[in-house]
Amino acid sequence: MQNFPKPIRLLAPLVALIATVVVVSGCGTTNPDIARGRVLFTTKCGVCHTLAQAGTTATIGPNLDDAFAAAREAGGFDAATIEGVVQAQVDSPRPSNGNPAVSMPPHIVEGTALDDIAAYIGKYAGVPGAAPPEVEGGPGAQVFANNGCGGCHTLAAANSGGTTGPNLDEHLPGVSEAEIEEKITNASAREVSGYPKGVMPENFGEKLSSTELEELAKFLHESVNKKSG
Repeated sequence: MQNFPKPIRLLAPLVALIATVVVVSGCGTTNPDIARGRVLFTTKCGVCHTLAQAGTTATIGPNLDDAFAAAREAGGFDAATIEGVVQAQVDSPRPSNGNPAVSMPPHIVEGTALDDIAAYIGKYAGVPGAAPPEVEGGPGAQVFANNGCGGCHTLAAANSGGTTGPNLDEHLPGVSEAEIEEKITNASAREVSGYPKGVMPENFGEKLSSTELEELAKFLHESVNKKSG
């Protein structure tokens, strides 16, 4: 799923896959696990794609809500069709130029993992009002969930296991709340050796209100310092 100027353009190559979808949609698990699909999506797909229900905001690949909203509203794509399109696109990304920076490699997930992710996307992509579920842990935990932070970061308190960014349980102990806020809003402050630059969105300073930023920093600070505190 590639980096087009307008994510809605993804629909053009996807429509060409409909013949494949007819076959694909009959395969896979009988009862995919939607909840597991959400977790897998945030860790495997959320680093590149925006999906409101997952709380992900990445812009490397197309915004999946934008890509499917119009077709869903027009009645052309139902959940099963979207599910089949996703499975076909993951198996054989189109277009593909071999450059992983702008073109998704084939088979990034397979088997039941793909079934679960595809069913999850099929249920929520482009659905008006879709939003992350409420989570325990207070307002800061909800900010963490709403913004898809667990898709890139491991944090035990949030039951997240992302590996694209640093493990926060290891990286943040001893870091002050003010420093955490700086890491969230300032790209240069959060650079960590061994992790790719430019993946974490750089607009959190504008996207989050001052209250949300404070709540998130407090949640992270308290979560990683529980053992030592």
